[in-house]
Amino acid sequence: MKSFFAFFKKEMLESIRSGKLVLLGCLFLAFGIMNPAIAKLTPWLMETLSDSMAESGMIVTGVKVDAMTSWTQFFKNIPMALIVFVLTYSGIFTKEYESGTLVLVLTKGLSRWKIVLAKAVLMVLTWTVGYWLCYGVTYAYNAYFWDNSVAVGLLSSVVFWWLFGVWVIGLIVLFSTLSKSNVGVLLGTGGTVLVSYLIEFLPKIKSFMPTLLMNTANLLTGKTSAEYYGKAVIVAVFLIVACLALSIPLMNKKEI
Repeated sequence: MKSFFAFFKKEMLESIRSGKLVLLGCLFLAFGIMNPAIAKLTPWLMETLSDSMAESGMIVTGVKVDAMTSWTQFFKNIPMALIVFVLTYSGIFTKEYESGTLVLVLTKGLSRWKIVLAKAVLMVLTWTVGYWLCYGVTYAYNAYFWDNSVAVGLLSSVVFWWLFGVWVIGLIVLFSTLSKSNVGVLLGTGGTVLVSYLIEFLPKIKSFMPTLLMNTANLLTGKTSAEYYGKAVIVAVFLIVACLALSIPLMNKKEI
């Protein structure tokens, strides 16, 4: 496994030198701070706009904010962070196809499955650290200003959303072995997520869709139990494993 760790180290250093890790780290940190900040500033903003809104016939009453307001903002912002993450890492394979750098490591005896695994581990690790950094910062500020206990299903909600992100990473890996272009990876990943979202409109199949893991509003307030997402969790885990399992033989057959 020395060759695997050597290649993984090379990928990590490349992400640092290219500024990807710094960019994503700052982004997740910024969102972590913004969530409680926006909630805290909401009453002031509404009071500031009350006069102009009154002229339009809208009456602004007292606005009450708490930790739930901040967590709602968290789940509104994290999709944007995931989109930036996908855009950042969508070329993790394709750029090396274009530059031909993978040929060099393959001629040195590195197995193709190790390339797939190293890049997948790097993305999962980056997503995990960034995501939980965002969560940790938001949680700390919420605990300082309010009380996090109002968010009944908080832990389950954040874990489900993290798992959704890992599924998206699995799609990036899969479509990176199917396509040679960055655009192909983006279309394949985004298209699959969109199809899963549209299938949710079919009541009998909705509970099996991985995109259900994004809909945590009712879970956060305690209106829905974590068990409701059980099927979606199982399907998401299966698809993650399937994406990686399919990527290896596809990579072995790919012309580089």
